[in-house]
Amino acid sequence: MTKKLTLTFAALLLASAATAQAADSEACKTVRFADVGWTDIQATTAVASVVLEALGYTPDVQVLSVPVTYQSLKNKDMDVFLGNWMPSMAADVQPFLDDGSVETITQNLDGAGYGLVVPTYAAEGGVKSLTDIGKFKDKFDGKIYGIEPGNDGNRIVLEMIADPANGLDGFELVESSEAGMLSQAEKAIRNEEWIAFLGWTPHPIMGEMSISYLDGMGDSGFGAATVHTNVRAGYTTECPNAGTLIKNLSFTLSMENKIMDDILKGEDANASGLAWLKANPDVVKPWLEGVTTFDGGDAAEAVAAKLGM
Repeated sequence: MTKKLTLTFAALLLASAATAQAADSEACKTVRFADVGWTDIQATTAVASVVLEALGYTPDVQVLSVPVTYQSLKNKDMDVFLGNWMPSMAADVQPFLDDGSVETITQNLDGAGYGLVVPTYAAEGGVKSLTDIGKFKDKFDGKIYGIEPGNDGNRIVLEMIADPANGLDGFELVESSEAGMLSQAEKAIRNEEWIAFLGWTPHPIMGEMSISYLDGMGDSGFGAATVHTNVRAGYTTECPNAGTLIKNLSFTLSMENKIMDDILKGEDANASGLAWLKANPDVVKPWLEGVTTFDGGDAAEAVAAKLGM
């Protein structure tokens, strides 16, 4: 009887040890995120990082340009990119999808928008469409304002300027950071000057601006948008637990707007993400389906502890 109890106890210990084994290999503990410097991607990457930290992972976020992001995923120097805006980034991502070095694993945001915008008073003054910009070259000082070099939006604008059908001959694209472009736009709008620049939703500052999206974008990629999650090829197979969490992540416009607003006001991105999650803890539940902590523990309990619940 004693021998039987001893064997039973040993079996329980083995089962317990098996349960406590890491859900992913040690190589998966660090999750490497590419952040292309856009506030919305800062926000979503921060939220993902908070949850991963609660589960025992170590997020590593690197700020890279769009081209370097995809090359880094291909080279397996990065694991995850949460900011594949479609269809505007189709030309950026497609070569990597075609050669199998990058995978799209889910759509993480719906209802987004992306394109050229002008102040409402410029729209009321006759600028309703892309081809209207060139009719008022002097008012726009022959400039269209974009964001950082190498991003998809700037590329599309350059293609539009180069196309004679758009009537933008002599215009130049002014490349800057998101913050630099917004500062220029806010200054122009305060002075009721005409300005054309890249706009997108979600964005708390642009959401407060009186601006109008221009028509006539054709199949450029501007217009209604969705955002997708890219990973390096094989990531979800090599790191199935972290990969399941990353695939489960989905966001909303209101969520991103709130966290982005905090970031743009100077808050730390991770602190803003943590505060939002504390105020909206139920959002995490579907993200944790099929997920454990890094060491195989209860994911929901770990996240609840992180959120102080």
